[in-house]
Amino acid sequence: MSNFDRGKELVEGSSRSPGDQPATLSRYESQKRRDWNTFGQYLRNQRPPVSISQCNSNHVLEFLRYLDQFGKTKVHLQGCMFYGQPEPPAPCTCPLRQAWGSLDALIGRLRAAYEENGGSPETNPFASGAIRLYLREVKECQAKARGIPYKKKKKKVGASESKGDDDHSTSSHPFS
Repeated sequence: MSNFDRGKELVEGSSRSPGDQPATLSRYESQKRRDWNTFGQYLRNQRPPVSISQCNSNHVLEFLRYLDQFGKTKVHLQGCMFYGQPEPPAPCTCPLRQAWGSLDALIGRLRAAYEENGGSPETNPFASGAIRLYLREVKECQAKARGIPYKKKKKKVGASESKGDDDHSTSSHPFS
């Protein structure tokens, strides 16, 4: 194994010893690692750079807004003649954004990665109320702009009842 490979493993957080065969990661685990590395790079590129231990929900919100420039979902503005139409008949100049579902899944992966990389659940910036509120606002805004109502998933019959947690989407809890 070359020094470059060893360095790469250290950066990626691998705990394999040099003689081990590489473990094949699931698609989810690979994406989670990629997302974690991307977020870490984003923080390092801030002026001044921000360490993960100094990261808070404001940094996460800035990151989500930064990602919008790479989005592929047309979100009509209120003044657009196609506002509220799921299938507009012609193109318009409204911006492309990250889809709500993509952001929700990203936050779920980063929330898990934060704790897997030694962060405390109590200080997890990806689990803050500000992030949940932002995601809810994006979801509602995109639903109105595209004319697509999001319906709450119905709970499975026989599943244990959660107390007072009805307004949280099930996708923010990936293992429930």
